[in-house]
Amino acid sequence: MIWRSREPRYDVASGISQGARDYQEDAITADFPVGAEAGFVVLADGMGGHAAGDVASKIVLTEVFSELKFHFADVSGFEARAPEILRSVAELANDTLRQHTRSHPETEGMGATLVVPALVENRLWWISVGDSPLFLFRNGRLSQLNEDHSMAPQIDFMVKSGLMDPKVAANHPDRNCLISVLMGTRIPKIDCPTKPFELKAGDIVVCSSDGLQFLTNAQIEKVLARYRKARSTEIVERLLDELNRLDDPDQDNISFTVIKVNDASARAQDGRPRGPSAAVARPRRLTTVAPATVRLPGEGAEPAAHPVPAPLPAARVARAPRQVVEAVQESNPDPTVEDLSPVRLRPRRVTVIK
Repeated sequence: MIWRSREPRYDVASGISQGARDYQEDAITADFPVGAEAGFVVLADGMGGHAAGDVASKIVLTEVFSELKFHFADVSGFEARAPEILRSVAELANDTLRQHTRSHPETEGMGATLVVPALVENRLWWISVGDSPLFLFRNGRLSQLNEDHSMAPQIDFMVKSGLMDPKVAANHPDRNCLISVLMGTRIPKIDCPTKPFELKAGDIVVCSSDGLQFLTNAQIEKVLARYRKARSTEIVERLLDELNRLDDPDQDNISFTVIKVNDASARAQDGRPRGPSAAVARPRRLTTVAPATVRLPGEGAEPAAHPVPAPLPAARVARAPRQVVEAVQESNPDPTVEDLSPVRLRPRRVTVIK
């Protein structure tokens, strides 16, 4: 189905920056074919620093994108079981991380957040794990659609309850501790609604890593309000300009996609194609590392029977403030309550729940 309109249904642009970090651990891609009625974004924010967070984000992005691209060949089939498909691709990416760390022990401890907004006509599905936000700008107001799987919401709740001073909460060392992330282990929390969110014409959806949140929500809202009628490419440029003006020496990696909804109409149910889904079962695939040298038959010496994969770069020492630290979690005294107590990180990153 090709959407015929004077302008595309969606106006989409992405921005990415290394910020003040020594290397890029974010990975992002958007797939919105011109004229199509559907598309999606995959964003993975790597964590681990010395434990190859950049490798983790690329693995997650590769696995999720390839699977969703396959499913979006039949958009109706995707919508028929969207939550199931989105959860399965997250689990696949998590399994791939597990296999990679088993074969590359030096990457033990790497992981990545994941956020995937999937749009079909005026319907927005998503899955997210971690603290990468999915924003909606509507009628001049900015709100976050997905859950924040960090300690920040709990700390903010304590402020509202009068249990913590706002100034203490703003700089609390546990604000950025994650309670859920893809690491190849059990995923404690997944945000994946069973029903889609209905979009309206004029809505702006922003899918980002938490590097964008060096700007306050009010600052992001101000930029979107001022340039809401501009093209998505200009909105991206203006947001990057605002971040550059901060000149923060601790600026995290930045990656985000801006999706402007130009047309939020939907075809009537009777107008949608019926009949059996064209989708077929697809074998699950693992991302692997290619051997350092591979000789093809006829190129001289016979290839080795079992070529040895090229080793990853030596473990890095993260000079940036974002890194993983090893910790032992206290046992949960009440087995009826889900154990979500965080591991304290300095100043960031993941809570490992076992």
